[in-house]
Amino acid sequence: MSKSIFYHAGCPVCVSAEHDILNLIGADQVEVVNIGEDRSRISEAEGAGIKSVPALLTPNGNVLHINFGASLEDVKG
Repeated sequence: MSKSIFYHAGCPVCVSAEHDILNLIGADQVEVVNIGEDRSRISEAEGAGIKSVPALLTPNGNVLHINFGASLEDVKG
């Protein structure tokens, strides 16, 4: 993986964090995944170790959970 992946669920906390991450890291260095809209990527996020969103998965596989917005269990419903 050469880019970071930013997972979020579309809530205001997540969208605010998305803007900050893109400004800090650069839009060309981050893939943004809204699992609220693309639910098929939830299992991918879980497999990577994401427990809550918003969260950033770094290129070397580290998970950075940011400003707790919602657990993946809540997002899955």
